[in-house]
Amino acid sequence: MTDQGSLLLRKQLQELNKNPVDGFSAGLLDDDDIYKWEVMIIGPPDTLYEGGFFKAHLSFPKEYPQRPPKMNFQSDIWHPNVDQKNGEVCISILHEPGEDRYGYESASERWLPIHTVETIVMSVIAMLSDPNCDSPANVDAAKEYRENFDSFKRRVQRCVRKTQEEM
Repeated sequence: MTDQGSLLLRKQLQELNKNPVDGFSAGLLDDDDIYKWEVMIIGPPDTLYEGGFFKAHLSFPKEYPQRPPKMNFQSDIWHPNVDQKNGEVCISILHEPGEDRYGYESASERWLPIHTVETIVMSVIAMLSDPNCDSPANVDAAKEYRENFDSFKRRVQRCVRKTQEEM
């Protein structure tokens, strides 16, 4: 029995293979599991992350597209919206659907079933160039970004160099 989520994910995988999108590549982590993806994000031009190759995993729940996937960077990355311990990306569109109990995000900013691998990754790429320091997953990075940008920049450059060496 095939469910709606796996059919949608297969369709997205075919589409990305047929029409690759600038800035990232995506595929299955294991050919036997449509719910686990590996993404390679190329650091966007004119950002601190330019030139980097950042590997991340997308884990889709069985309830996809009704519920969002989780995205975790596997590469070291210093960013206010990426948890330093586990690489988890904290971005509005990956938050559970509906109203935010803290009143910080509107329901339209959170997960919607129309999101695809492409819209998720493009949102993460946009996040790289424009961090949200008001809602950080990495408080230290957010503080450094605001208070000592030169130091923040140096740390990001070390991460970029490390991803280049790992390629």
